[in-house]
Order: sequence, then structure tokens, then C-alpha cells
Amino acid sequence: MLELDCGLEFFTDFAPDFFAAVPARPGIFLLEMRAASTGTAVATRTVAQPYLARTADIRRAAERLLGAPEAASKQLNLRDVTARIRYRVTGSKFEQNLAFYQNARTYFPRRYRELMRLRPPAMLKVNLRNAYPRCYVTRRIRGDEGFYFGPFGSRRSAEDFSESFLDLFKTRRCQIKIRRDPDYPGCMYSEMKMCLAPCFAGCTQEEYDVEIGRVLESLETTGTALTEQLAQERAAASDELDFERAAALHKRLDKVTAVLRGMPDLARRIEELDLAILQRSAEPQTIAVFPVRGGMLEEPLFLRFAEISSEPRSVEAILKDALEPGWNDDGSETAASGRRRKRDDEESQLVVRERNLRARYGLRVALPDLHDYLALLTRWFYSKPREGEILFRDKVWPYRRMLRACSRLLAGPQQTQSAPHPQQ
Repeated sequence: MLELDCGLEFFTDFAPDFFAAVPARPGIFLLEMRAASTGTAVATRTVAQPYLARTADIRRAAERLLGAPEAASKQLNLRDVTARIRYRVTGSKFEQNLAFYQNARTYFPRRYRELMRLRPPAMLKVNLRNAYPRCYVTRRIRGDEGFYFGPFGSRRSAEDFSESFLDLFKTRRCQIKIRRDPDYPGCMYSEMKMCLAPCFAGCTQEEYDVEIGRVLESLETTGTALTEQLAQERAAASDELDFERAAALHKRLDKVTAVLRGMPDLARRIEELDLAILQRSAEPQTIAVFPVRGGMLEEPLFLRFAEISSEPRSVEAILKDALEPGWNDDGSETAASGRRRKRDDEESQLVVRERNLRARYGLRVALPDLHDYLALLTRWFYSKPREGEILFRDKVWPYRRMLRACSRLLAGPQQTQSAPHPQQ
């Protein structure tokens, strides 16, 4: 937790010295109140709730709240009730928001979301418990064996992408209960041959499962599976001298590529949302690394380069120890047997996954903090301008790129950097 690691007692008689000791730097601060006597017969002591805020200048905020009030001013002033100030200097907006969230949750557990103005981000969901699943936009993430993809910057952007993306497939978009009634008239999508029309038994259950499986695989691979399949079919058609079909596949591939350009870099299958956010720290020559696994923010790692030069481990080794505990274990029989068991388990589960979409793609556990962390991540990623750098984990962590990102952040002003989209 990013705690409030500094503090000062406040006395009105020594206010000038107090303000001089408070740093004029960005951060968050907490004003703790004095206890007050209440009651008549039996005196009791009560303490008012503390005041928590984030600011671009801690000293200026303290002077505004604790300075001598002007006559007839309606501005909030806590000079007469404040006992001490606790604060934390932060080096970036992201660190400031995370520190404010963690401390707000500690001191105001019932209304910290209101203080942060946190709202769950928009996600795409495929409800795999339905016999005929459909893809739609939601802000709720549950461990209900559904497939979740995101987060998006807004509900509008999620809806726009889903509309264009689903045009590439023939899954249903209606919200009716499917009864497979041959007399049902269907909808406009079925009339335009853009849906397999399970509503009037236009397809079998197996055919619909195959189509929804293509949707899930395309989202899981951020479109790579779909583009590679079309590219292979186009090459095969060219080899067979079927140029008309090759031209049609080339046109469809262009359409798919255009649709995938609207997919934000941050959007991933929620279980595979693994990344690292790099920010400049408030400490000199220090980079803060914020790991994210499955959408959950973990405790940050502070790379103090002024001290690392005297350590026997390299920066890459320090990063590996934090992101991959146990990476340097020797090749003992215990480790080898563990890898064999893992491989056997994966092979045994493969058959089940191929038969059951929920077993392969369904989310079974959604931690209570997931919505909050995704909201913080979304707020930072889609902000303009965006400070710091983000690096995604694709099978392995990009340690060399992390080191180059650290060099860029230490060398000059913070700039917006993001990992390239897989389609680029």
C-alpha cells in the first residue's frame, strides 16, 4: 500500500514554520482533527472525520485550508480543528490516484468510490451460460463463466466497436429467448444473412457453437486468429489459381483489418490483461513499476537506479524477481516433475476445453477489487495526455523494452508511450 509516509503536528501559533516545512510538491494529504468534548453530565471525546485530498501542491493546499481565514470568506477552513497533517509526495498522476484510492478505502470504506468518482469501465461480455450466447456491452464483471473483453474508454466506444466487429460474424444480437420456432419471422439480421437465425431453427446448436467459438477466439487473440485464417485461405486460393475467391478474401481481410484498428490496445481478455505501467517516482533517479495481472493492480516496485549500481543483481534480474518469482530455480527433479505434471494437466484439459466453451473461455472468479482497479487503469490509459509508459505481457514479459522505457523516463519529460497493437 502507498501509505502516507510523512507527517507534521499543526499548531496555530507556529503556522509559518509549519507551512515552510510542508513540501510544495504534488501528492495526497490527510488532515487529522482534534478531539472535542461533548455532553453535559458525562463528558465524552469525539473526533471528527479526517479530510483527505489530492493536490498539485501540498503546501499551497495546506495554506488554503489551515491559513488565517479572510473576513466574510465562505472558503473551507480547518485551522481551528486540525491536529496534524499526514502526506505522501507522488511522482505521477497514476501514483497519486492509486495512493488516493488506497487511503480513501482505508479511511472511508463506505464512500471511497464516491470520493474517487469511480465507475466500472465498459466491457464486452459473451454470456456462455446461455444456450445461444450473444456479445453485448456491460459494466458488471462476475465469476459467472462468461467471457469478458476490455476495458474500453467509454460505453459508446465499446458499442461502436462491437457493432462493427460483430458484422464479421453471424451470431445473434437480439435479446429474446430462443425457442427454435420455425414459424418465428426472424429479424432484419437474419433477413440480411448476418445471423444464423437460431430463433427459427436456421442452424443447429453445433453450428452456432462453432460460430460463437470463432468470435471468442478472435477476441482472445485480439483479431490475430481471424486475420491469419483469412491470409492462409487467400494464399491457398491463389495457389489453386482461384483468383476470384482470392480477391474476395483479400477484400474481406481489408475489412477485418479496418475493424480491428478500432480495437484499443488495452482491450484484452480479462484473465490475460497482464501488463506493467512505468512511471517516474518522486524520489530522484527512481522509476515506479506497477504490475497488473488479470486486471488486478499489484504492489509497485521502485527501481532506485542510484542504489542499483552497487548491487550484484542487474535491473532485469530485479524485475524478474518481482514479476516472475522463482524464475531462477535450478533444473532439479522437483521442478522437472512439476513441469511434467503441468503439461499433463494441460493436455488432459484440452479435450474438455474443445468440447465446452465455458470451460475454455469462462471467467469463474471475479475479485471484489477488480472493478476498482480496472476503473483506475482505464482512467489513466485513456487520459490525454497520458504520462508514463505501458508494456504488455505477450507470453513473456518484455524486460529489454522495460529497461529502454526506464531510460526514456529518466532522461527527460514524461511522454506518452504505448505498446504497438498486434495488428500494426
